[in-house]
Order: sequence, then structure tokens, then C-alpha cells
Amino acid sequence: METSLSFLMDDGFTSGILYGPWTPLYGIGALIIIFLSKKLFKNLHMNKIVETIIIFFIVTGILTLIEFISGNLIEKILNMVYWDYSDLPLHYGKYICLPISLIWGTLSILFIYIINPLCKNIIKKIPNYITIIILIYFILDIISTIIVKFN
Repeated sequence: METSLSFLMDDGFTSGILYGPWTPLYGIGALIIIFLSKKLFKNLHMNKIVETIIIFFIVTGILTLIEFISGNLIEKILNMVYWDYSDLPLHYGKYICLPISLIWGTLSILFIYIINPLCKNIIKKIPNYITIIILIYFILDIISTIIVKFN
């Protein structure tokens, strides 16, 4: 969402450390959401509403922790600040705040119940050669980012 908005607005905003149109942090977050929701749904066996509330709080907490750790690591390693929530209410340092955490939790529930099931069907229809081309582009982006940012 942020990358698309940035592209449309052409404001120089970037949401990730790579040059290409992706943010690995979001991919890692999505994988964690998928893994956790499968594990929790498999083990909880509760009312769907109760399960959803439990998953909301667990995923919100984990994504907030990931955002906090990632923001601090990026600042320490790359000496860059990609986001700063200091001006928002209920923030803790630059990298996390309650309103944004609640947005991530809400988006995670939408992802679990709506987006991921839709994407599964679309992904199955993508030819392997397209996946390989995107993977090569991603790897080249990682390499070029490492060369430029660490030299």
C-alpha cells in the first residue's frame, strides 16, 4: 500500500531498504501472520469470534515487536530512519505507537480472512517463468542495495 501510494504521488517516499518495489519487512510480517494464524486456528478450537480476537492481539503484538526491532536495526546498521511515529499519540520512541499497531492488527485480520484466500487462487495461476523473473529481479535488487548502501 505504501509503495503504491508513493509511486502514484511521486513524493520520494520509500517504505523499504531496497530500491525495488517491495518491502521485505511486510513479506516477513505476512509470512508470520500466515504461520501464526494456521497454528492458532489448528490449536484453539474456539468460537470464531474469540479466535479472531485472540489472533488480533497476538499478531498485533508480534508485528509491533518486529516493527520496533526493524526500525532500530535499520537505524543502527544503515544510519537511516524510514519512519518516525514520534508525532503520533501513544508512541514509544520513533518506531512504534498504539494507533499504528492497531491498524496493523486490523489489516492482519483482513489479510487472514480475505486477502490471503484470494491471493492463493491468483498465485496458483502465475506461470513459473514469471516467478523466476521476479525472483531474479529481487535478488539483483538485494545485491545492488548491498553494494550501494554498504560501500
